[in-house]
Amino acid sequence: MTQKKVLQLSIAFCLIAVTVVTVIAQRGFRNQQSRQLNARDYDRSGVPDWEVDPKFVDDTFTFVRIRYHDWGGRSQWATDYPDSDLNFSYRLQELTSMKVNPNPIVLDITDPKLFDYPFIYMIEPGRLTFLEEEMKALRRYLLNGGFLMVDDFWGDAEWENFEFEMKRLFPNREIVDLPLEHPVFHSVYDLKEKPQVPSIGQAHQGRPFGITWERGEEGREVHYRGIFDDKGRMMVFIGHNTDLGDGWEREGEDEWYFKEFSEKKAYPMGINVVFYAMTH
Repeated sequence: MTQKKVLQLSIAFCLIAVTVVTVIAQRGFRNQQSRQLNARDYDRSGVPDWEVDPKFVDDTFTFVRIRYHDWGGRSQWATDYPDSDLNFSYRLQELTSMKVNPNPIVLDITDPKLFDYPFIYMIEPGRLTFLEEEMKALRRYLLNGGFLMVDDFWGDAEWENFEFEMKRLFPNREIVDLPLEHPVFHSVYDLKEKPQVPSIGQAHQGRPFGITWERGEEGREVHYRGIFDDKGRMMVFIGHNTDLGDGWEREGEDEWYFKEFSEKKAYPMGINVVFYAMTH
């Protein structure tokens, strides 16, 4: 994974931890709102494009979404796509000194190009079911230095299905709860709590009552967990009972949602995860 070594050096020396409040609040919602209103004028759903130095085109960070099989045949891997991926890539480029590819991509787990990218993202894995060849490829990818971020699934049933598939992938590795003291919560932004981000619809429905969760009481507590290799390196970061992707995707649709969840929670947590993955 040639990207990882280059990015580790560039991030370590160049990452600027600009506060979300001062930068996104100043440039974010209002600009994004106007872009959403004129989305038909853009090929990128209104998300700005930027140039990548052609000499370093292979050394930029690329956001990679994983396409997987689910037993419901619902293509849940595509939830929030493509806006969440475009918006997150843009914010990562804007808020840090990382050089980011403006064009996120989608890969199958078995695609040989998977090994060209040190960071991959999986969403809504509550109905995930691995094929044998997918397990072999993903296990090899993770044990050879890759990092998987998992996001947006809720409740006991979805957790139990996901846990079952992870045990198939790594029968002898535990899924470990990450304490708030873990560096992933402080690598760029110093988070004071484990952030819970609801979907935009759920946020408005629960707003009068202070409810930020889905699936009733079983979705009330947010969980962040990890799977580690033999050297103690986190290979898999798991966000359960939270929906960071909606915080990225829907940032331009509602000012209250943007201020409460996108700028304070979804982007800081996502940026922290990327930074942690690329420097550990």
